[in-house]
Amino acid sequence: MGIYLNPGNKGFWESIRSKIYVDKTGLIACVNELINTEEKYICVSRPRRFGKSMALKMLAAYYSRGCDSKELFAGRNIEADADFEKHLNKYDVIALNMQQFLLESETQQVTDYLQQEVLKELRQEYGAFIEDQETLLSAALRRIYVETGREFIFLIDEWDCVMRERQDAEEAQKQYLDFLRNLLKDQPYVALAYMTGILPVKKYGKQSALNMFFEYSMTNQKNLEEYTGFTEREVKALCCQFDMDFVETSSWYDGYRLKKFQHIYNPRSVVEAMRCQDFSSYWAATETYDALKLYMDMDFDGLRTDITVMLGGGRVKVNTRSFQNDMRNFRVKDDVLTLLIHLGYLAYDSVTAEAFIPNKEIIMEFENVMSVGGWPEVMGVLKASEKLLEDTLAGDARSVARGLDWAHTEVASILTYNDENSLSCAIGLAYYSARKDYKIIRELPAGRGFADIVFLPLPGSGKPALVMELKYGKNAAAAIQQIKDRRYAETLRGYAGELLMVGINYDKNDENKHHSCVIEKLTYNPTEKGGT
Repeated sequence: MGIYLNPGNKGFWESIRSKIYVDKTGLIACVNELINTEEKYICVSRPRRFGKSMALKMLAAYYSRGCDSKELFAGRNIEADADFEKHLNKYDVIALNMQQFLLESETQQVTDYLQQEVLKELRQEYGAFIEDQETLLSAALRRIYVETGREFIFLIDEWDCVMRERQDAEEAQKQYLDFLRNLLKDQPYVALAYMTGILPVKKYGKQSALNMFFEYSMTNQKNLEEYTGFTEREVKALCCQFDMDFVETSSWYDGYRLKKFQHIYNPRSVVEAMRCQDFSSYWAATETYDALKLYMDMDFDGLRTDITVMLGGGRVKVNTRSFQNDMRNFRVKDDVLTLLIHLGYLAYDSVTAEAFIPNKEIIMEFENVMSVGGWPEVMGVLKASEKLLEDTLAGDARSVARGLDWAHTEVASILTYNDENSLSCAIGLAYYSARKDYKIIRELPAGRGFADIVFLPLPGSGKPALVMELKYGKNAAAAIQQIKDRRYAETLRGYAGELLMVGINYDKNDENKHHSCVIEKLTYNPTEKGGT
């Protein structure tokens, strides 16, 4: 075993010995199907701390020749697969962590240093077939293949670190891409190439050097969705095991939407919450807020409006196809939003082509960025949201209306009312602080329609539930009547306690463009239709 050639199974051994291990070995079956096919080039891109490196350790343990990993996989999902033993420890694996080579290469070209280090280990195993003066890794591997018939599986971590950390070094980037293409493309010794990074590969600048790769990204994970993060089923099991509330866990760490798996959780944060028995912002703490601030401060037309809409719980349409995977050159706001999706700061619904802020953990990071300047109007509304919620819970409809008038005035330069949807985003922003006590759900299927906004109290909050109906150019009393007529309260199955019906109207025809509000209280018992 070596560092790069057949690194063995210690990394996976440490993973399964950890206090919390979630079985993702089913990924191996998906990858096995691609070995020695046209689809053998795989690029899996996800945000940091989403289990990319752990997956590579698992694949290294499974494929690496020279070690016996059968016992480590005993009882895991992959053991039941018909081809489990067919590929187990049958390949020479070359594992490359590009971040390591970038840090250690110093004055050398990254690729020169990489080849130098890997060739050292290859010579120990296959020295009889490699000429002493050989400096090209690809040439050495071709000779080994010709002489022995041995195929290689390449596991490449942080493939995009050269692009991310040396953004201005265009010539170095081109040389790096050309190296990867020559190493992997159409080479007979490649049985499989599995690369991970934060960004997909397809459109780096004008280069198409790696166009043989099939991409699995945060805009489309295809059949690898289940292995992108923790699923709802897996998180429920962890919550039971560690006696943590599932609803609050969801509020903090759920929110990444894929086509089949509609609830994907941030794995790093869930593990830390279970381990520490405390809900906090663990994922965001692994990187400074400067990265997010840089992109939020970009002055593209409509970008500030879109971010404000998402802060209010809304969604925005995004064209992800224009993004060139270049962290330096942006042409339109959609490029910035797409990058934030790949970085994990935004979630993406590929069915509706919409982006949104996924959960409480991430929204705190946006708030942190805004607090240091550049967003005074929005920050003013966020700070006033605590008082607005207090007035609402006290049934003070007049004060609520005044508070909404003020909030609208503050953000009018960024967010304008055009319809009930934009009103909903503004209301979501005005009630920002409610997120610490409530799970806020927009357009919730309820009774005989869809409730505009439902505030479902988190366990232990002691707060009443809120069902809010919004009107644009009508009246607040009609909003309350709609809640009653369409029996929106019936959707709160399993909830029993005080419930407030809140009707809000914005009168666009009023010269002063005032809000009006009506608040009614009822004690809701789910066994009695409509409450009491």
